[in-house]
Amino acid sequence: MKLAGALVILGAALLLTSGGDCSLCPVIDRKVELFVHGTLEDYLKHVKAYSNNPVLLEEAERMKNCVNSKLTEEDKTHITNVIERIKASPSC
Repeated sequence: MKLAGALVILGAALLLTSGGDCSLCPVIDRKVELFVHGTLEDYLKHVKAYSNNPVLLEEAERMKNCVNSKLTEEDKTHITNVIERIKASPSC
């Protein structure tokens, strides 16, 4: 969970310090959901809706395969819980 966890925590820190309302854009919220819990095919379909750059798609596939092979269900649950706490935080 080191890489994915670090990315989630970095994103969380950016949201908390942004001065915004911390509500994730529905597209980003969906992308995170697919990245952590979705299938490779569903995630790539979502990414393709916004870019057909072959290098980007190859990297998206590589990262999703890494998440699928390295993260446990417990890790994925922790990531989801952190995101939900950020969205519900009164600090936002």
